[in-house]
Amino acid sequence: RRETSQPPRPPAFVPGAMSSSEGASASPAADGSLCGYAGVEAILEKFVPPAERAEVVRVLYGANQGKAVQAMELDEQVKAAAKAGDFDVLAYKFNAAPEQKRAPRVTRIAMIQNACTHPTTAPYLEQQRGIMRRVAEMLDAAGAAGVNVVCLQEAWNMPFAFCTRERAWAEMAESAEDGPAVTLCQEYARKYNMVVVCPILERDSAHGDTLWNTATVIGNNGNVIGKHRKNDI
Repeated sequence: RRETSQPPRPPAFVPGAMSSSEGASASPAADGSLCGYAGVEAILEKFVPPAERAEVVRVLYGANQGKAVQAMELDEQVKAAAKAGDFDVLAYKFNAAPEQKRAPRVTRIAMIQNACTHPTTAPYLEQQRGIMRRVAEMLDAAGAAGVNVVCLQEAWNMPFAFCTRERAWAEMAESAEDGPAVTLCQEYARKYNMVVVCPILERDSAHGDTLWNTATVIGNNGNVIGKHRKNDI
């Protein structure tokens, strides 16, 4: 019988089995983490060896010009804003093949995913104002990073009520031209010279208060360029 030496296996990942010294909380469900980790990537980095992890990442996220997508270093001002606001900021670079007749142009695109700041039992106006204050902090961070186009999440200015579909949440709908959410995004578009994609639950008062799942596109001068409506909510 021939025996071959095998490299030591990494410890098995058992949800909830890590100690607080590893960054896990005593109650992962309560702190909103993924078993005490910031996300899937953090779990892969801890438990999957580098060579295998690179292949997993390639399958999950694809490649950029045949190579892994490169992380970018963030400006200290952006890091400070993220720390003060208690939110995560990640930056990655996607290269393009050089052209012969045109100089390269760098475009910075940001995607923001926010959380509710108040329980869904709070008055609607309190919920909306809390979310808008939170997103304003993130828009400031995007502006500090020199972002050219920032995209907010679907129906960002309210809890995602579409999954439960209680009619009462329709009260959160607003104008896609001059509602509070669009007005806030116009302010930040002008402030940082960036385009803002602002998806909201729209109330079309000109056509019988029809509700639409709408994305308003705001130009870098604060002007409404246009809006896109989904066929359903």
